[in-house]
Amino acid sequence: MTMRTIKSSEIGEFLYCQRAWWYHSQGIESSNQAGLASGTELHHQHGRRMLITGLLRGLAWFLLLAALALLAIYGVRLLIAPS
Repeated sequence: MTMRTIKSSEIGEFLYCQRAWWYHSQGIESSNQAGLASGTELHHQHGRRMLITGLLRGLAWFLLLAALALLAIYGVRLLIAPS
């Protein structure tokens, strides 16, 4: 009797839908390949949007900090400059 390693993704698939896990373990492909491909593409699009959102958020924080630094420098110069 050979022991095989059970992957965590298999456990997740089993917990989500035991029948889908059984079909997959038997090598039977889903008949809804178009729907699966569409869902995969939607996930990829969402991932790209989240990446862009994160980059824009980082840029916004950088610009805010740069503006605050420039405002602080300007304020210090006004205090130091002779009247």
